[in-house]
Order: sequence, then C-alpha cells, then structure tokens
Amino acid sequence: MTLQEYVENHIIPQYKAFDKAHNLDHVSLVIERSLALASQYGVDTDMAYAIAAYHDLGLYKGRERHHIVSGQIVAGDAMLQRWFTPEQIIVIKEAVEDHRASNNDAPRSIYGCIVAEADRLIDPDTTLRRTVQYGLKHLDTTNRELHYERFCHHLQEKYAEGGYMRLWLPESDNQKRLEELRAIIADSEELRCRFDQIFDEES
Repeated sequence: MTLQEYVENHIIPQYKAFDKAHNLDHVSLVIERSLALASQYGVDTDMAYAIAAYHDLGLYKGRERHHIVSGQIVAGDAMLQRWFTPEQIIVIKEAVEDHRASNNDAPRSIYGCIVAEADRLIDPDTTLRRTVQYGLKHLDTTNRELHYERFCHHLQEKYAEGGYMRLWLPESDNQKRLEELRAIIADSEELRCRFDQIFDEES
C-alpha cells in the first residue's frame, strides 16, 4: 500500500462527516495548494501531502482544539511509520498543530507555513460562502439578522484590518485576495448584498 492509497482510502473519507466549509472539496484544495507550495520551496512533497490530509481531522471533537487533536491523530497513527521517520512524524504533527489561522506565533517549520497558507483559501466568494455555511451549520436559529450579525463579526475579527489572520509565505497569492476581501468587508452595502444572496442560496 502506498501513502496515497492509504490517505485516499482511510483519511480523506473522514472529511465527509464535517461541515461544508471543511468537507472533501476543502481538503482536496488544501492538498493541491500544499503540493504546489512544497514544489516551489523544494521540500518533501510526501510530508506536505500528509500534513494537508490530516490537518482538520480533529474537527470530530469540535473546532476549538481541532488542530491539537489533529496532531494527536498524526502521532497515534502507526501507519505513518511505513513512510516517515520518527523525526519526520514530529514535523508533520507540529505542522498540523500550527496550521490554525488564529495562532499568533509563526509555524515551527516551513511545512507549517505551507499548510497554514494553503488552508487560508482566501478567495472572497469562497470565504463569504464558507462563513455563511458555518453559521447555518452551528447557529441554532433561522433568524436572518442573527446570522448576518455573526457573519459580520467573524469577518471583522478574522479578515478585516487588524484581524487575527496571519500570512506566512510572500509567494502565495493570498495577500492580493485578502485585500480584495477587505474591500468588500469595508463596503457595508456590498457586504449585505453578498450575504443575502448566499444566505438565500444556502438555506
């Protein structure tokens, strides 16, 4: 069995149980972007692949500590010993732990920077839709205004000027896309229009 066969058959399918913002499409895109960045930086693509595949597995225990739980899953998966040394598995575990956008400290390795950057997925349309999708999944109300309040709060807290979003790789195209997203957030009429359209489509 190859690493890819194991991941495709036993790891990636676990994302079917997660919300729309962290589903199969999400992990596939993070893997794709991680591999592209790994090639660009000349690092081990198998390690980047594994890190991207495992990065959100801890969501089954909730969002708050999912990065830590994901790291525990890496450390506890004996199958990874077939393809990686103990030292490499430590780097994989740490990179998975370091991927979370709210981390204030820089990732401990280039691999952590790669998966953190790949996980950002700062496409304005995708980011706005994922924010609505998360609210619909987790907010126990159908009240549109409460959803819009949460939507705005999250975008301000994470993506607006002064938000906790950190970008670690200058070669990524995320900075340009973040500026585009910030322009939408700053335009209250445009932001409300985007929300209403997405909310109607998703609900």
